[in-house]
Amino acid sequence: MRVTSRQSLLFSLLFALALPSLGFAQSKSGPTRADPTIDPMLVAAGFLDSHPDLLYRSRGLDAYGDKNHEKAFNEFKRAAYYSDKPSQAIVGEMLWIGLGAQKDRGLAYVWMNLAAERGYTSFSAKRDLYWQQLDEVERARAESEGPSIRAEYSDAAATPRLNAVLVRERRKMTGSRVGAMSNNVQIAVPGVGSIDGSQFYDPKYWDPDLYRAWHNSIWTDLKIGRVNVGDVEQVRQPANLEATPADSRNDDTGPGTEPH
Repeated sequence: MRVTSRQSLLFSLLFALALPSLGFAQSKSGPTRADPTIDPMLVAAGFLDSHPDLLYRSRGLDAYGDKNHEKAFNEFKRAAYYSDKPSQAIVGEMLWIGLGAQKDRGLAYVWMNLAAERGYTSFSAKRDLYWQQLDEVERARAESEGPSIRAEYSDAAATPRLNAVLVRERRKMTGSRVGAMSNNVQIAVPGVGSIDGSQFYDPKYWDPDLYRAWHNSIWTDLKIGRVNVGDVEQVRQPANLEATPADSRNDDTGPGTEPH
């Protein structure tokens, strides 16, 4: 799966232990939602109101962007309540380093184990890394506290909650809304533009089985790496050399490279 700049915000939050150093896009009206799994137009059209997993994850990202880590932690837990695996992984990361909540590596393992429940590659690898680093006391805490947390947040408990919302919202799509699924109907988005009805009402967003499959397609084999950047070094051009048009095309923002 190709990782875009919007996706990198969430992925960095998931797997960079130095969480406080991360930056989030800001606008004059407030933080910019940085959820990688949905088109921004869907967000503007009210899509999140019918998808509590993505709604609370997005609020968590906004709170994190405001450096309100305690609120972010709580919002991610609310998303986790609706079986959102990325949010469960973020809760684990924040507990691991003590950001937004008291540091508790035993509980962090429990949450990352939940995130890995579906076999998502990166979450499973992180869970195994956590376990290797726990001491005996922390492992005992994970084993004693794990059952009660799994009883509330595992797929067996949380997925039915999410499915109930999806089914309820899908039932609201009657009359012209059902027609929007197949006809070329445009949904007006105030202040933004319009979105094709077939995109908004795509069954993969509303049918519980297809919705799970959509998430699986994003997260199952996603590989998240780490890039280390060295110290900034200024390079001065000799005074007797002048930049040519070819030089101006050969900078750090050329094709295939994002500006830093």
